[in-house]
Amino acid sequence: MAAALCLCGCAAELLAEDFLQRDYRRDRVVLARVAARPGAVTRHIARAVDARERAVARSLDRLTDEGFLVLDVDSATPALR
Repeated sequence: MAAALCLCGCAAELLAEDFLQRDYRRDRVVLARVAARPGAVTRHIARAVDARERAVARSLDRLTDEGFLVLDVDSATPALR
């Protein structure tokens, strides 16, 4: 019984790690896209990296929170730099 619980716990950890790694990979792709096209909107980035808009928005939020991107609000339309 204890071995089965341990196996389930390990499987859950591996699954969580896979989701985390997928987010990191998406973040890197999104960051590269923004670097190539500063000021791009979320919809265009999502289309370019073949991801859902919500997932790209979460990546942009994480990248902004971590200081990799800065939201430029001085212009007429906010853009990521």
